[in-house]
Amino acid sequence: MRGYILLEGGAEFGGQMAEPDKRALELAGGLNAQVSIIPTAAVPDNNHQHAGQFGVRWFRHLGAKQVTLLPLIDRASANQLTLATALRESRLIYLLGGFPHYLAQTLAGSLSWQAMLEAYDASAVIGGSSAGAMILCQHYYDPDTQRIVEGLNLVPRACLVPHHNTFGKRWASSLAPSVPDDVIVGVDEQTGLINDGAAGEWSVLGKGTATVYKGGRTKTYHSGEPLFL
Repeated sequence: MRGYILLEGGAEFGGQMAEPDKRALELAGGLNAQVSIIPTAAVPDNNHQHAGQFGVRWFRHLGAKQVTLLPLIDRASANQLTLATALRESRLIYLLGGFPHYLAQTLAGSLSWQAMLEAYDASAVIGGSSAGAMILCQHYYDPDTQRIVEGLNLVPRACLVPHHNTFGKRWASSLAPSVPDDVIVGVDEQTGLINDGAAGEWSVLGKGTATVYKGGRTKTYHSGEPLFL
């Protein structure tokens, strides 16, 4: 049985993301589930250790008993058998925010990404915030090059815009012509989506809202409301 996907809009460890993260832990098997924190996206500005430890503390604060920061920091480590094995055995894999293109290029085609997919196929949860959520979709916007790039396609026909309630909203309307077949989903900070409903149904959880852009129309969903992708 395939697992679940958690997409969060950023500011993930500010204390307001407990609702979606607790739901992810529940779906992963409970507080004894193996949680793996992936700091790759924070490497370019040398923030991966700090952000990674913050992530470990956060999930422990939520009650998780087995939380590990994996040193997946570059292409070489992404192809290490030991890391791939750890990911394959994980029940919740969480990709931190940072630089989306570096994260996607590091993971694409690697042993670690293949292991994540195998874990997902065995009912694990794969989640991410900001850059970590962006690259899980079919396309993502790279703010460094201001271009649309192919993502890892765990969520087909979708392009996620994080930080929608702050700066992300400025991206959303301008992206539509570049991805005409995609649903553009703007997710507020401290807010998450998780596909825990029927096929294609996602729950909005957390402090803010999710906004769907499709076919020239816009619809906003609040916490507790389902949306379909």
